[in-house]
Amino acid sequence: MESIDSKLTRAIMACLFAALISLGAYIAIPIPGTPVPIVLQNMFIILAGFILGPWWGLVAVVFYLLLGTVGIPVFSGGTGGLVKFAGPTGGYLIGYLPGVIIFGLLSRLGKSKWFFNIIAGILGMVAVYALGVLRLKAVLGIDWTKAIATGLLPFIPGDIAKIIIASILTPPILRMLQHIERSASNE
Repeated sequence: MESIDSKLTRAIMACLFAALISLGAYIAIPIPGTPVPIVLQNMFIILAGFILGPWWGLVAVVFYLLLGTVGIPVFSGGTGGLVKFAGPTGGYLIGYLPGVIIFGLLSRLGKSKWFFNIIAGILGMVAVYALGVLRLKAVLGIDWTKAIATGLLPFIPGDIAKIIIASILTPPILRMLQHIERSASNE
């Protein structure tokens, strides 16, 4: 599958995805026993990698993180500020950076076919979880068993569903964007 070509289109899409990631963070469902909520923002980060590719997807995530860093309430539960990176969920935020690169690179290698996107989604989430659980363990001073039990296991089913949904949505979204771009270039 061809990727969207125009740099202007990609820049606009990166801004759009930063906004979608921000909105996804407002859908935060707390889980008893863990400071890590279930959020929709990671599905939009997966989609950013799949649709924009690794580098423009990274631009979207960096823009999102910068918005939150300067205090705009775009992190889970409508929070913001640099202090979020020092907290127990800061590792997940940082993990979005290598995650989106992995999502985008592997998706492109597989020509955005749903099966390759699922593999890309799983491997990218491994990077997010690795940094997230590591930071959670360090900040809370808990052992690995507790860190994995509170920072990884409760989220696997939902994240698998998000990966599957993003994988299925990507090819038609890319076709639609290509159609829009072709139509715009013919005018």
